Amino acid sequence: MEETMTERGKSLAAPAIFILVFAFHFASKYLESYKKKKGSMTNADIQLRAEIKELLKEASSLSQPSTFAQAAKLRRMAAAKEKELAKNQETHSKDMQFDTYEKLILIAKVVTYAVLILWYWKSPVATISDQLVKPFGKLLSWRAGRSMKDYVMVGVIPWLIVSTRVSKFICRKVSDKIEDLVA
Repeated sequence: MEETMTERGKSLAAPAIFILVFAFHFASKYLESYKKKKGSMTNADIQLRAEIKELLKEASSLSQPSTFAQAAKLRRMAAAKEKELAKNQETHSKDMQFDTYEKLILIAKVVTYAVLILWYWKSPVATISDQLVKPFGKLLSWRAGRSMKDYVMVGVIPWLIVSTRVSKFICRKVSDKIEDLVA
């Protein structure tokens, strides 16, 4: 009875670790997109964008050869304001680079990864058929303990690496789809 509970715990370890890693990546991606939206909507930036739009509108209305110099001057002023806008956004993003929530997520991620590594150090997280991971079997079984015939025991460190890469990929694809739907 005890052995089946241990096997059941091991079989749930891999999906639980993946879900945990995915949750950390999703939370950090959400904070990043929230900060990007919030950072680009300051009053000064909105005002600069309106001024740039107005200057470019005036410059496009001056299309006669006699008003070419005036139109060029307005375009240069708009370009200078665009540089100022970019500079404002860059300094604003540097100020908000590591706010409190991002620090908390980073600390929680490091502590969680350390606990998982210590917890599953010599025991396998999952068991996979050797045929599925033929050339990478030894790499995946690093620090996983004993091995069985025709099966590869997946260690916690390789599983964390694989879970991190896959969850980053999924988060990027999901956020791209959401941005496409919103835009």
